[in-house]
Amino acid sequence: MTFFIPPSALEHQASSSLHSPPLKNKITPTDVGILKSTLLPSFSLYSSLSLATYIAAKATNRVELKDWLWPTAQVLNAWWTAVGQPMCTHDISFGTACEALPWTKRVLLSCVTIWGTRLFARIASRSLSRGTDDTRYDAIKKEPGFWRGAFLKIFLPEAVVLSVISLPFTVPFTAGDTTVPISDDVMNVVRALGVGIFGAGFAMEVMADTQLGLHRQERTDLCRHGIWGLVRHPNYLGDTLVHFSFALLNMAGPFNPVVLLGPVANYLFLRFMGGDKQTEASQEERYKSQDPHKYEQLRQWKQEKNSFWPDLRDLLNPWALAVAGCGFIGVVIEEGFRGACDM
Repeated sequence: MTFFIPPSALEHQASSSLHSPPLKNKITPTDVGILKSTLLPSFSLYSSLSLATYIAAKATNRVELKDWLWPTAQVLNAWWTAVGQPMCTHDISFGTACEALPWTKRVLLSCVTIWGTRLFARIASRSLSRGTDDTRYDAIKKEPGFWRGAFLKIFLPEAVVLSVISLPFTVPFTAGDTTVPISDDVMNVVRALGVGIFGAGFAMEVMADTQLGLHRQERTDLCRHGIWGLVRHPNYLGDTLVHFSFALLNMAGPFNPVVLLGPVANYLFLRFMGGDKQTEASQEERYKSQDPHKYEQLRQWKQEKNSFWPDLRDLLNPWALAVAGCGFIGVVIEEGFRGACDM
């Protein structure tokens, strides 16, 4: 997970100083805390990207372009905050800025990059193969004057949400010393837990998307087997676990508790704004008028499986165990890389 960092960069670092980077943007007592150091820069970036995306979406009549921006903007913000800002502030090279990052923050940056790149590839390929806008947005586009108010009603609010969601990978690179200390032993445990949860969540997302794609190639009914037999929205659950892992990785060292707002905001967004609630509302409307068989399947599925969190009896499901196993493999891989770099 550290392919962009040469092992030599760690040769002169003691294990106790792995989480103390030499380059950091300090917060002074005169700053307006987290607002000035992270939220405002993040919002400036996201709102600018959202405006550009809105213009492109309006020109093509495809609201789904904002979904392309969702993972891309987060990866860009993480790299800009962790590497781009130190390069500009201290007039250093890309390699030097990367070498200055301690191990846990390299792992954090790598996880964000892996997650965001995979999700962008998934969204873009699905969109290009479909050739039309996502059906979730068909109804709202029929509203009179939709595009006139779309930026303020849809695109800009998501920029605000993204600014909060990004806290776990913006705060650790800008928060200076306004953090809670943590011992080395606890740091190692928390980092392993964070990597394990990331591996489990990432695997769940990949499994859900892969199985759904294969199912649609063979059948036209609802996909309710495999990982989709755990909950109705395993892809959203996987995404939630991934974002909680970002907060945990941030906590594997001195941490600012405000980072916990990130995964909480992401969870609330997926549950009550742009996730399972929106998806199922769209499905019910379409299936009821176009596919009665799917509509009955969806109603039955709602009675049998939870929307987001698995029932206790499903925790022993082979697919749940497979997801947990992927988390364990992730921990082994991260420990292997760290051991190789320490040699």
